[in-house]
Amino acid sequence: MKLTFYGAARMVTGSNFLIEDGDKRILVDCGLMQGSRYCEEQNFEKFSYDPSKIDAVFVTHAHIDHIGKIPKLYKFGFRGKIFSTVPTKEFAEHLLRDSMGILESEARELNKEPIYEEADIKGALSLWEGTNYHERVDVSGFGAEFYDAGHVFGSSFISVTSDDGKRIVFSGDLGNSPAPLIKPLEAIKSADYLLIESTYGGRVHEDIELRKGLLEDVIEETVKSGGVLMIPAFALERTQELLYELNELVENGRIPRVPVFMDSPLAIRLTEVYKKYAKDKNYFNSKAIKLGLTDKAIFDFPGLKLTLKTEDSKAIAGVKGAKIIIAGSGMSNGGRILHHEKQYLSDPKNTILFIGYQAEGTLGRRIFDGEKKVRIHDVEVPIKARVRAIGAYSAHADQPALINWIRPAKNTLKKVFIIHGDEDQMKALSVKIRDELAVETEIPREGDEVIL
Repeated sequence: MKLTFYGAARMVTGSNFLIEDGDKRILVDCGLMQGSRYCEEQNFEKFSYDPSKIDAVFVTHAHIDHIGKIPKLYKFGFRGKIFSTVPTKEFAEHLLRDSMGILESEARELNKEPIYEEADIKGALSLWEGTNYHERVDVSGFGAEFYDAGHVFGSSFISVTSDDGKRIVFSGDLGNSPAPLIKPLEAIKSADYLLIESTYGGRVHEDIELRKGLLEDVIEETVKSGGVLMIPAFALERTQELLYELNELVENGRIPRVPVFMDSPLAIRLTEVYKKYAKDKNYFNSKAIKLGLTDKAIFDFPGLKLTLKTEDSKAIAGVKGAKIIIAGSGMSNGGRILHHEKQYLSDPKNTILFIGYQAEGTLGRRIFDGEKKVRIHDVEVPIKARVRAIGAYSAHADQPALINWIRPAKNTLKKVFIIHGDEDQMKALSVKIRDELAVETEIPREGDEVIL
């Protein structure tokens, strides 16, 4: 059996792994590579394998760096089956269509053909089947099971078993548990080989219990100065968690009553999917179910304004005084947040708050790293606003959580492949796994092949 790394190898994005056993071929994830641009130029290149010969794709979760090239896979001949949890399929439909406009725009800038079109999304979705956690799926001699990764709603890590009994676990993205809404990361008890993400492989988050207080402090600091708080947020999970916690802060009188703009049509649509599964114990934790997610108040509170239309988004600039703007994209590499950053970053009264990972090369990372000026929409913008970050809002496990997740399987593991991270984070996690768990590790490069 052969494993080949076609993405997320010595990089954070582009999750894409091929398993071959004779003439049987399956993929785990097929994501876009993202960085300084929403869609990097290598996404326009041909696949390194023949899509028409892939029997199935197993999807860990719906983020674009894990699903973004699935329509392209269909475009170039894939006609096998696609499997994920049911909510992941629903999220994927919204996210792929939302991304299509950005991809078409960037393709024009690069003088290239779009990597996929609406017909390719429809075609891929027609092949996509939803499954449940712990429900085995058998395809071409491979068996796969999905387990709750605790990362975003419906996310999974996937155990793939070959005909000869070898078990490979693909972590996808592992969650920063406990999370406000979703169930915690499940345990892994055994595996022969493990591919593990390392987004925060060398870091330790703040105490998750303190993050609401840190958010409260940032809001109060900004409102006191009469400023604007900008929060670049991913439309899936991060925005819903923010709404949940802002609701509690507002209802308990812990923050001043100021307008809160949810300036993301995609996040608004995705929140409706959350509500659809409000009573489903397979995905939400007991506290969220007890509170009753179908209750409008759980994702709503006095002062919250949803801006679906472009004119509504533009009108935010006319609202005087302190305000909070939650908008995408989470790394400031596209979306409505750019318009707000262009307008408000130059004023020291304002604050930009990062609550998620900022990949190298992205505008968010450059602001986070302390650049004094950036170019947005061909306009040079000086950065005088306060720059804040709350690591505990990350949806990724930190180093201690990753080590603790691996620990129960350490006696069965032959090797751990470290993926999906910046190289310094990969190396830090690699050393920790070898020293603390005495398990062999490898940091693969893109295109590396391994015989298992």
